[in-house]
Parts: sequence; structure tokens; C-alpha cells
Amino acid sequence: MSSLTGTAAVDVTDTDVICLGESMVTFLPSRPGRLADVPSFDRTIGGAESNVACALAAAGHRARWVSRVGTDGFGDHLIRAIGAYGVDTGAVGRDPARPTGVYFRTATDRSTDAHEVVYYRRGSAASAMSPATVPPAALAGARVLHLSGITAALSGDCLDLMRELTTRRPGRPLVSFDVNHRPGLWRDPDGARVLLDLARGADLVFVGEDEAADAWGLIGPDAIRAALPEPAAVVVKQGAQGATEYARDGFTAPEAPDPTAGDAGDAGETVTREPAPVVEVAAPVGAGDAFAAGYLSALLRGLTARDRLRHGHLMAAAALTVPGDVAVPPATGHADRLAALSGDAWGTLRLGPGWTTAGDEEGHAP
Repeated sequence: MSSLTGTAAVDVTDTDVICLGESMVTFLPSRPGRLADVPSFDRTIGGAESNVACALAAAGHRARWVSRVGTDGFGDHLIRAIGAYGVDTGAVGRDPARPTGVYFRTATDRSTDAHEVVYYRRGSAASAMSPATVPPAALAGARVLHLSGITAALSGDCLDLMRELTTRRPGRPLVSFDVNHRPGLWRDPDGARVLLDLARGADLVFVGEDEAADAWGLIGPDAIRAALPEPAAVVVKQGAQGATEYARDGFTAPEAPDPTAGDAGDAGETVTREPAPVVEVAAPVGAGDAFAAGYLSALLRGLTARDRLRHGHLMAAAALTVPGDVAVPPATGHADRLAALSGDAWGTLRLGPGWTTAGDEEGHAP
């Protein structure tokens, strides 16, 4: 990687998923309490797209993270920490003029639901991503390109990049888009409308039922799908209630970039709903990213709609039962056994801290 040109030397190889977006150094408090009162913090990593990349790589997929970081020590830490999960970081650019983003958050206070998050990301290296600073080679050779609405909110250049990547054109990979509406990041009052336009250009969309109501005034999964007819699949996340997938017949991840991506044709559609297991939550952070990773992992493996949703729920449960943003996923065989449970058995599933390594075929926490 070159700190002079600000671009990375990219080794173009076949990749399952490319995840593009900002990652930040995250500081987690050493004890519960207000940020003003916490005496020390532990350093970790956080970022929607890099979270997905780490979870996919840990699950055995070939994942590449595309972004920009500063030439500072925090940038070194992000590249090293994300690479340690097995993620290809060769397409990460270094920016000598801008810093790596960081943020601080409190530990979850479950008795009062108090929570503080403070970001230091304005003017960060990642906010300078644009069609000019992300080389085409960095985005080549993947079956899936995963994006999120957070990137679009970082700067006008980032929005230009997102518009380019969600424009339908021959030869592009399957484009996965997690809406991730963050009102506090948007300086554009029309940010919610921008996200809807970007989502319409994707092939697969993840969106929370609550965020669709807040951003677009859409109530319920059917209304969300009606507002997003263009994507081949829309997955509506419904929190503890589960998730609903709307998918055109034949929806799957291509073995190579698909020149017909986004072509609706005359295909019919199937609606699949799957409840979520009951989870003993350690920290409600990173679950949405983990769900996307679990779903994408199952999609890449050619699994059914039911199993795609169940693997999303299982990966989300892994994130919910640890304090940080990224959790070690369950072994593939363990997750497959849980995903194959009967409807009644799945409905009684209870998952708590340590469940991913418990090896209990029934999935109960030890």
C-alpha cells in the first residue's frame, strides 16, 4: 500500500464478497457508567461493512474489505485487526492528509437502558472515498458487493461513489445493500429519500422494519416490499420477532459477476418468514451486520430461503451474546444442525453467551 498515492496495490483474485465502507477504532468502557465517569477503555474495531467482512471470513468465505484509513497508528491497527480475521485488506488505501475515524461508547446499562455513542469521524480518511480514489481493480472479481447506507452519509464524494456502485450495468456482481439509516450522520435533509433511491439500485436489500417506518413512513414488510420492487430480494429485519424475505424465483448468488443482475424478467416471488430464537443479550451492537453476514454466507452456499434467514438469526445471536461488534461465528456444522431443526424445535431455541462454542446440538446455552 502506498501512502504517497493514497491507493492500494490490489491483487485481483476471485473473492466471494467485497465489503466497502468505513471502519473505525472503537473504544469500549472498562466498566458501566457515563462516558464522563469511565476511567479507561479497551480498544477494538467497528464498522458495518468491515463487521460483515470479518464474520464472513471467520465463517470460511473469501472476503475483501475496501476502504481508506489514515497513515496513523489507528489505521495500522484496523488493517492488522481486520486482516487477522482472514479478510483481504490489500485494497485499503492510506491517506496521509486525513485521520482514521474513532468512536467511544458506553457499556449497555440494562437496568436504565442508558447508552452513549460519540463519533470522531468527520473529515476521516474514509470520508474521502470517491469514484476517483477507489480503483476499479479493488472491486473486481467478486460474486457479491456489499454496501451500506452509512457510506452515503459520510460525504458528497462517498455518495457519488455509492450512486455509481448501485447503478445497474452489465457485468456487475450481485449488489447487497443494508439501508443502515443513521439520521445523525446526514446533513442532507433528504437523506432518507437518497437511501430509498440507492436501495432501488441494489439486487438484495436488508432493512429494519423500524427504520423503514422512521425513514420512509412505511408500516410493515408488505409495504416495504411494495416501495422496493426493483431488487431481486428484500429482507425485512423485525428484531426479536424474526425476519421476512421477499425473493423472486431463482434468486441466488452468481458464481461470477452476473450481466443480468437486477433484471426482474417475469419471475414470480416467494415470501418466507422465520422467527428469531430467544437470545440472552450481552450488548445490542453489531447484530444487524452479523445477520447480513449469516444470510450472505447461506446465500453463497446455495441454501434455501428458510436457511438463509435462520443463518442470519444465528450469526446475529453470536454478535448479541458478546460485548464487542464482531463475534466468532458458530462452526458451520453446528449452525447447519441448528438451522435444520424442525419448526417446533427452532421455536424453543434459547441462546446465551458461549453458545457458539458449546457444541450442544440442540443449541441451548450451557
